[in-house]
Amino acid sequence: MNTPSKNHIGRKISRIRELKDMKQEALAVALGTNQQAISMMENSETIDEEKLEEVAKALGVSVEAIKNFSEEGVINYFNSFNDTKNSQVNFGHHCTFNPLDKLVDAYEENKKLYERLLEAEKNKK
Repeated sequence: MNTPSKNHIGRKISRIRELKDMKQEALAVALGTNQQAISMMENSETIDEEKLEEVAKALGVSVEAIKNFSEEGVINYFNSFNDTKNSQVNFGHHCTFNPLDKLVDAYEENKKLYERLLEAEKNKK
């Protein structure tokens, strides 16, 4: 019985693409190819380094992220959000501000800019 290789690059690319909620067609467009070529690539155990770099760029990850991808790592990553005290994974992604405050600030700034624009248009007449 054949066991699947833990180093199957095509499968890793497929999982990363799925986790990013990207369809094969979208990856194909980003790489300038077609969906069938992406399907074939995702079924390939190995991919040449140059192509791997292009795929990594299209997916917005590093080549190392693809090579080192594991389902266990993904699970550990998401579990780290629930238990940061006992987690062995520390990504340093702790928000130091309230995102809603930033959104309100941006809204207020846009409102002020709009009012200045309206005033400038009125003064032209």
